[in-house]
Amino acid sequence: MSTANEINQTRIINELRQFIKKLLQDPAIVPAALDVARKHYGTQEARVAMAQEISSLTSVKIPDDPEDFSDADRLFLEVLKEVMDEEQAMY
Repeated sequence: MSTANEINQTRIINELRQFIKKLLQDPAIVPAALDVARKHYGTQEARVAMAQEISSLTSVKIPDDPEDFSDADRLFLEVLKEVMDEEQAMY
């Protein structure tokens, strides 16, 4: 693995560690994020709307512009969508 790849991988891991710590420190984030994901599931620009509302309701701050999303931001929003997909499949 090249040095650049190792540095990028370390950065991503550190972002995810910080994010997981934030979730563990504030357990209200998960139910709030799930409520927001349910509200915007299947809508146009759902990721942007979810990012904005999650940022306004919780201590998780996601940039408004998807171009500015970190890898951790993208992964969090992607996982929320997957959870909603699975939830919808149950009905």
